[in-house]
Amino acid sequence: MTTTDNTGSSPLDVEIGSLQGGPADLSQYAGTAVLVVNVASKCGLTPQYAGLEKLQERYAGRGFTVLGVPCNQFLGQEPGSAEEIAEFCSATYGVTFPMTEKVEVNGENRHPLYDRLTGFADAEGHSGDIRWNFEKFLIGRDGRVVARFSPQTEPESAEVVAAIEAQLA
Repeated sequence: MTTTDNTGSSPLDVEIGSLQGGPADLSQYAGTAVLVVNVASKCGLTPQYAGLEKLQERYAGRGFTVLGVPCNQFLGQEPGSAEEIAEFCSATYGVTFPMTEKVEVNGENRHPLYDRLTGFADAEGHSGDIRWNFEKFLIGRDGRVVARFSPQTEPESAEVVAAIEAQLA
């Protein structure tokens, strides 16, 4: 199973903007385990922000971060501006993990970050297009995708926690 795109490059090699503006500089996460999650503020799965923040608090000191990637492609469930998204995440869920600019995760305008993620299959064998908000990809300390989890998989589920801990061991 391949863990990078056809160029052999890590997802952390792409350029993407920060939610606050300017570059997000994903290279700063080299040597870190990163859980990349396409997020939305007006989705039935939005309460997963709480679990994502708990993972951030629990593992940040051990070389881990969550990376939230806002996306408005699923029923327009992330319609806000960067400022509105940041305010919602901070005020509602106390989010401290980094967030990128809003991007498209599917289709002809799919961001290169997701070009490098979507080839990886989850435990059920699904690869390709993102199915919904809150699909999760774990990038290991070596910069390669090591796990993919469906949108319905809770951030603090046993399988997500085990995958993170395996990368931090």
